[in-house]
Amino acid sequence: MSRFSIVLPTYNEAGSIQALVHQLLALGPAVCPQLGVAGLEILVVDDDSPDGTAQVVRDLCLNQPALRLICRVGRRGLASAIKEGLLDATGDVAVVMDSDGQHEVGSVVQAVAKLQQDGLDLVIGSRFHPQARIQGLSSRRERGSTWANRWARWSLHANDRHLTDVLSGCFALRLSRGLPLVRAVDVNGFKFLYELLAISRGSLRCGEIPLQFQPRLHGHSKLDLAIVWDFVLSVLHNISFRLLPRRAISFALVGATGVLVQLSISHLLLRGLAMGFDAAVLLAALTAATSNYLINNALTFRFQRLRGAPLATGLLRFWLVASLPVVANVGMASAYFNWVQSDVVWAQLAGIVVVFVWNYAASSRFVWNTP
Repeated sequence: MSRFSIVLPTYNEAGSIQALVHQLLALGPAVCPQLGVAGLEILVVDDDSPDGTAQVVRDLCLNQPALRLICRVGRRGLASAIKEGLLDATGDVAVVMDSDGQHEVGSVVQAVAKLQQDGLDLVIGSRFHPQARIQGLSSRRERGSTWANRWARWSLHANDRHLTDVLSGCFALRLSRGLPLVRAVDVNGFKFLYELLAISRGSLRCGEIPLQFQPRLHGHSKLDLAIVWDFVLSVLHNISFRLLPRRAISFALVGATGVLVQLSISHLLLRGLAMGFDAAVLLAALTAATSNYLINNALTFRFQRLRGAPLATGLLRFWLVASLPVVANVGMASAYFNWVQSDVVWAQLAGIVVVFVWNYAASSRFVWNTP
């Protein structure tokens, strides 16, 4: 092996990145001869952090030729940062690790050594290996991660279900085998490693090392509702044989909440206010459309999320896009109610089914400007 690369995705890690880079640079003279490699490179992939992470790294680069900075403007997301770093890596093997200090530097050496000694394509740093030790997760986060791993493993190829941590952020990859798969990874996925394993369909020779998972040095966890949502989408996307676009699945799930909103509002208007069927369904459909817009903006299209004045403008565009299907929704519901069966729920469901495809395709293009 000529050398190996270390990919560090960063967002607001100014407090921890300098110490981590110095520790990793020390691996060069100390460890590279032991591993039989000529040297290493470190790629920091920063998503234009507002806390000045890129400037900290830029200053370090002046005296460290092994260190490279990739500063991304207008592009965000952990998975896409990892993908970009791996595609830019020039080593034979690339190691990905978090930049917050939770992954020990020694894990880099263990992962590369195991990869070489066992002739593997991928070595995962596992938080749930029998010999692992977790200090950097609360008991609640540990239970949540354990549960998520079980579901994620179940959705993977049988060859990979023995792995204990398919959601890890620490792994070593042999690039000669991995790059074609890296190119195909969906960067909107929940975890890069999970997406890589999903598209590999069990073709990679995998192993694990135990992690000594540490508390964060600085900052705070970036886990939020959007990341949990991504996990659900990734599992559904994988078990559907990746035939449906992730965004379409997300749009459908949000649409399901809109169904509940429409049925609830129409029930309130029909029973509580004694409103006529057509008017009640129209108001309920508009309320559901608004609810869908706000949730889709927060989750489905969060990387194109609209804020401030564009949020209000986007709502007007969404209403415009949805006006035709809302008419179709109400018309279909009324026709079903008047001519087929006087059932309020089934009449509205008939109308809702008609509008889904139009809303997904049209709003993606004209509201959030995505194909």
